[in-house]
Amino acid sequence: MVIRIVAGVVLDDRGHVLVVRKRGTSAFMQPGGKIEPGERPLEALAREVGEELGTGVDEASARPLGRFTAAAANEPGHVVDADLFAVDLVGVPRASAEIDEMRWVDPRSPEGVPLAPLTAQTVLTLVLDGLS
Repeated sequence: MVIRIVAGVVLDDRGHVLVVRKRGTSAFMQPGGKIEPGERPLEALAREVGEELGTGVDEASARPLGRFTAAAANEPGHVVDADLFAVDLVGVPRASAEIDEMRWVDPRSPEGVPLAPLTAQTVLTLVLDGLS
């Protein structure tokens, strides 16, 4: 089964990537989530980031990175079909709602941080390639 999602790639001044871990899971991933019927991907991202991190998304900063698929981290046998956007946040992010933890990960050396397949296989590569 395919799960349609949107995810935000957020970098800090050091080039580290913001990842979050949802309650009851072990894998860290980009903030974001499922796209509701009738929602544009960027609208869904803004809604999800607001819920998960208590911040806004600077929509003027949003840059589409593409649409990618990967094994779903928390739902065995499922695949995520994700629109990825590089975005800046408005406000200071903090773990909210279903998010238990957030971290800033160095894309060059994420050792020790269990990452979702989409993050490990796609997002870190995009970041290291300069978000090409």
